[in-house]
Amino acid sequence: MEPILNLINKEAVRAFEAAGYDGSLGKVTLSNRPDLCEYQCNGAMAAAKKYKKAPILIAGDVAAILEKSEVFQEVTAVNPGFINMKLNREFLTGYLQDMQADENLSVEKAKEPKTIMIDYGGANVAKPLHVGHLRSAIIGESVKRIARYAGHKVIGDVHLGDWGLQMGLIITEVKKRQPDLVYFDENYQGEYPTEAPFTISELEEIYPTASGKSKEDPAYKEEALEATAKLQDGVRGYRALWQHILNVSITDLKKNYGNLNVEFDLWKKESDAQPYIPDMVEYMKKEGYAYMDQGALIVDVKEETDTKEVPPCMILKTDGAALYTTTDLATLIDRMKNYHPDEIIYLTDKRQEMHFTQVFRCARKTKLVEENTVLKHIGFGTMNGKDGKPFKTRTGGVMRLEWLIDDINAEMFKKITENHSVDEAEARETAKIVGLAAIKYGDLSNQASKDYIFDVDKFTSFEGNTGPYILYTIVRIKSILAKYQVAGGVLQNGRIGLAASASEKSLMLELTRFAPTIYQAYEEIAPHKICSYIYDLANEFNRFYHETKILSEENEEQRASWIALLDLTKRVLETCIDLLGFEAPERM
Repeated sequence: MEPILNLINKEAVRAFEAAGYDGSLGKVTLSNRPDLCEYQCNGAMAAAKKYKKAPILIAGDVAAILEKSEVFQEVTAVNPGFINMKLNREFLTGYLQDMQADENLSVEKAKEPKTIMIDYGGANVAKPLHVGHLRSAIIGESVKRIARYAGHKVIGDVHLGDWGLQMGLIITEVKKRQPDLVYFDENYQGEYPTEAPFTISELEEIYPTASGKSKEDPAYKEEALEATAKLQDGVRGYRALWQHILNVSITDLKKNYGNLNVEFDLWKKESDAQPYIPDMVEYMKKEGYAYMDQGALIVDVKEETDTKEVPPCMILKTDGAALYTTTDLATLIDRMKNYHPDEIIYLTDKRQEMHFTQVFRCARKTKLVEENTVLKHIGFGTMNGKDGKPFKTRTGGVMRLEWLIDDINAEMFKKITENHSVDEAEARETAKIVGLAAIKYGDLSNQASKDYIFDVDKFTSFEGNTGPYILYTIVRIKSILAKYQVAGGVLQNGRIGLAASASEKSLMLELTRFAPTIYQAYEEIAPHKICSYIYDLANEFNRFYHETKILSEENEEQRASWIALLDLTKRVLETCIDLLGFEAPERM
């Protein structure tokens, strides 16, 4: 299906041409004065100078032609030269009937689908997920779903941090505590145990302990560096222990990401890029891209148009060690070789903007990616507490993600059970569903690049621009549809009819904005556009609902029409929240 605005634009282009003016002037937009009209065209204002004619006269010429179109109910030329339009009810109904019959709800899939990779995990193994991981996971999951709905092949990669000194620190601390483990016996030739010698809880305590010791004890840090070197050199016992760390961590990470309704197609790790590094370094040297500077290997990436300093991209440190830039460049080689993406999107804190500027420029300069491969970094702002500072626990520490989720769920359970007699098990399950909506909508309704305040009271409210309000609206529609069916009505039989009131027409017009919203959210990588849309749609539905006695309407044809309109509204809302990464319960 073609977006309704495209159809309206075509009518305006034809009208301008028929009136003797340039058709490109017939650009129509949603009205910024909905109290006056539904759509508007300002082309006559732009035409005045070219045709040496008063804009109101040009607008009048075009409006006279548009009035004859079956698309419009009313067209008026307004000083100083605006063309105001209201849609014909029959045209609007016909469009919604087509939308009703379309499984994609009027969204046309990409004619030339792209392969898009999204890097939106970035967690480190052996560490719990904390609130700092929330935004990349939530935004990345939504971006992935939106791109898929737009018709593209999308591959989500967690890109775990599992390499470097952090692994050496963990191995060193395990060795201190359990020196007799077979992994540290250099003469051992047998199979290593399948069971890890630690739990996830122990592992999460081991790393900070080891990190603290290394900062205070130089000898301890030296041991950790040696353990890191042994791991990277492929010592069997160390590799086996590292694999245990991965297995235990990934199992826990999958559970915690699962609680956020976040899924990855690939569970790739920094270590997967390591085999590419030696050849990459040699290639960069041989081709003259990289050179030594004060003992480090670097690639210049500054450009003449830069307005701020862009430092060289360091490939190897003075001690020959690789850096994050090295790993990210090697990961690009892996991705290009195995997945051939047309586009790669990275979701990280916006403070990493310079890092990705360096990596992207280096990758292009050294031809690690194809010329037409798009590389994008979506830098997001900080999630802050009410004090405006990064979100912390009450004691000032970094809050674990599962604690935040538990707090939100507890708050939702309290609100659901207040003044209501409900089954506790059902209430707790509903609280989890609504709690996740509160967290995700609270985050995604903000533009990604902006910092925002994580306000538990506001996000869990059933009123205002919140996830629970959106879900409450969907549940209200579900309840009406269920009552209609219990009374013998059949949903599939209904066809949307002509709008019988201003509020019904407003709801119908809002539904037609679904496809343009999806296109815009995809093009701009902007899930907040969908949040803004469904808030408007929920408001229009609730206004219609409060003004209309739907189930008590005696005219069966009218009642069936309204039910069909509600069903379409539900489909659109449920599709949108799925793209945001949450769902609605059956009851609230």
